[in-house]
Amino acid sequence: MERLKEILNYTFNFTENISISIKGILFVLLVLIIISVLLKIVRRIVTRNLPKSDEKKFITVFSYGRWIVYLIFLLITLNAIGVNVTAVFAASAALLIGVGLALQTLFQDIISGIFILIDQTVHVGDIIEIDGKIGKVEEIKLRTTRAVTIDNKVLILPNHLYLTNSLYNWTQNGTITRESVEVGVAYGSDVQLVKKILLQVANNHPDVIPTPEPTVIFIDFGESSLNFRLVFTMNDSFKALFPKSDIRFEIDRLFRENNITIPFPQRDVHIFQK
Repeated sequence: MERLKEILNYTFNFTENISISIKGILFVLLVLIIISVLLKIVRRIVTRNLPKSDEKKFITVFSYGRWIVYLIFLLITLNAIGVNVTAVFAASAALLIGVGLALQTLFQDIISGIFILIDQTVHVGDIIEIDGKIGKVEEIKLRTTRAVTIDNKVLILPNHLYLTNSLYNWTQNGTITRESVEVGVAYGSDVQLVKKILLQVANNHPDVIPTPEPTVIFIDFGESSLNFRLVFTMNDSFKALFPKSDIRFEIDRLFRENNITIPFPQRDVHIFQK
């Protein structure tokens, strides 16, 4: 028994002001185990009646929040067993500052991830555009968002980009979106025929939905062409690249059949000889 007491009372001296015994270490471990069990019970109680999607989000946030709880109780416990917590902070201040600066971006990502989970800006399945990148959201974590591009490439977006860039959510109001294709025709072309052909192409494409109806906008008188925009509605904007390509092919074919020219920029070059 005396030998056991000696072992338990053996003290590790780190500095003049910081020391801890084996008994103190065991007490700290016991407190952390109890806190861990209590946190699991709290998590089960809170998530018991939550929907699956909200449960996953809560667990993600909770998994990071519990480390803050561990840290708080660790400091309280160390102070209770006589460890000079102030001296610990003083000894590790420079290290903590260095780590904080090194992990600055990581903290930004985590904070942004919490904002995303709380304010519901982005959901799994949404099509987003951020920093010129477009993808369908597959997974939202606290540090990163995982999306898949139209060519099936995985796009990993650090969450801090949501704070520093404009985010376009293509599907927050639903999967139906308005798309457009622009084309220019030569001066002197029959603009009513151009309008008719453009509407015909849109109405005949299987991926273009009839309501709202496609429309043609006469954009402007360009330097070398009369510019038009064909506006139509689709039910899957993520795959709009391919139907828009089909529409351009068909426009080109019908323009050729009806002798409508798509011009290219032309310049007159004058050479002066001295």
